[in-house]
Amino acid sequence: MDQVYRDAITRMEELGVDPEYVLGWQGGYLGHPEREEQRVTEAYTAGFEDGQEKETGNFENWKQAS
Repeated sequence: MDQVYRDAITRMEELGVDPEYVLGWQGGYLGHPEREEQRVTEAYTAGFEDGQEKETGNFENWKQAS
């Protein structure tokens, strides 16, 4: 795994980012196909799009409420 990927996942875990966003980001980053329509959420879609772009600046927008 590349260091950017590892650092991004570690940062998302530290921030408490929504797991749906994390799964989407991972899938987009790694080039996986998107989930089937009935399992897609807003957080997943945002993460998938950010992952495809290798975007690491939007994590804080998806922190879960404490």
